[in-house]
Amino acid sequence: MIEKLFMHHRTILNSLNRPFKRYFLKKHALKNRFSIIAGQRGVGKTTVMIQYIYSFIQEDIASRKALYVPVDHFMVVGHSLYEIAEEFVNYGGQLLCLDEIHKYPNWSRELKNIYDSFPNIKLIVSGSSALEIHKGSHDLSRRAVVYKMTGLSLREFIELKYHIELPVLDIESILTNHEKHSLEITKKLDMEHLKILSVFQEYLRHGYFPYFLEHPDEDTYLRTLEQGLHTTIESDLLSIYPRLAGVSIKKLKMLLSTIARSAPFTPDMKRLKQIIEVGDERTLKTYLSYLEDGKAITCLSKKNKSIRGLEKPEKIYLNNPNQALAITDKEKVNSGTIREIFFTCMLQEEHMVAIPPKGDFIVDDKSLFEIGGKGKTFKQIKDIPDSYLALDNIEHGINAKIPLWIFGFLY
Repeated sequence: MIEKLFMHHRTILNSLNRPFKRYFLKKHALKNRFSIIAGQRGVGKTTVMIQYIYSFIQEDIASRKALYVPVDHFMVVGHSLYEIAEEFVNYGGQLLCLDEIHKYPNWSRELKNIYDSFPNIKLIVSGSSALEIHKGSHDLSRRAVVYKMTGLSLREFIELKYHIELPVLDIESILTNHEKHSLEITKKLDMEHLKILSVFQEYLRHGYFPYFLEHPDEDTYLRTLEQGLHTTIESDLLSIYPRLAGVSIKKLKMLLSTIARSAPFTPDMKRLKQIIEVGDERTLKTYLSYLEDGKAITCLSKKNKSIRGLEKPEKIYLNNPNQALAITDKEKVNSGTIREIFFTCMLQEEHMVAIPPKGDFIVDDKSLFEIGGKGKTFKQIKDIPDSYLALDNIEHGINAKIPLWIFGFLY
């Protein structure tokens, strides 16, 4: 058994190791003894695991110190993860990487037993963005550190496609020094005969998921993305929430379709209940939380509280700009909607984003933003401290007018 797994491990290492390194890996380093990488389908979790293994074994592909196991592979069927871990340890194994853990029955119990029984083994596990370590049959929250992985930023897209390395900027640096940063970035792109605004539009259409390289045709890429969303709802969410029945899956799809047709969506809970035929608001909010867990949507509230607290979301967005184009009519997608989705997508993992009484977004309960085209003015947010315009179709800003694209350099 272990010999077959090692053979498959080497095949995967040879085929999936990539020279491009995600900022995720540089930032988190995965130094903990037990790390869980959670993210939506297609963001590159497997590649990050493979790259970490390569570093761990110092590129010695024959090393038996590390083992990559896709838990949904036919070789694993009929074997417990504990048995695999035990045999691996007996071979001198030190790093065990388990991919797609949410597809394995009783995954939390198996991981707990492995962690407790083999104190010298390091575990890296990947799973769906909906994975919740405290909701499995065994609570792993005191053992594992969960790292949330997102799709590519604009900066990463440029590095992956055009091989141009550019700096990561934090939010404070953007707010106070965006003029300097935008000049430096555009100068570097100009040297390669590239314009930031055209590259930005390219990213908004088909640059969020790393597999864009495998699908240079935009329509094929968007179809792949749409199929991935179906799989997330029909398979990934079902693996994590087994009580979801066929009727519930159908209602989740109806709910997503309704949101997609009018995103950003200001929910009318009574109307939504009628559309998807549910009797109470609690069930509707549960369905919204499932879609948010699967990274199909982003729910924003006035007070930046999760809808799990039974608060009605103030606005609902699709998760990322590419997704908006994949599941709606591309010709009917509003440019203003895409701008707002991009902004929330770039900030939501590291910052608190909420809907303020005035303006479009408030970030970290402090900075107020209005999103728009280059002709947008401060009319709606004038005289409000710490307020900014994030504007599309401009290469450079001035003072509190900031180019929208530069928020794609936050990671």
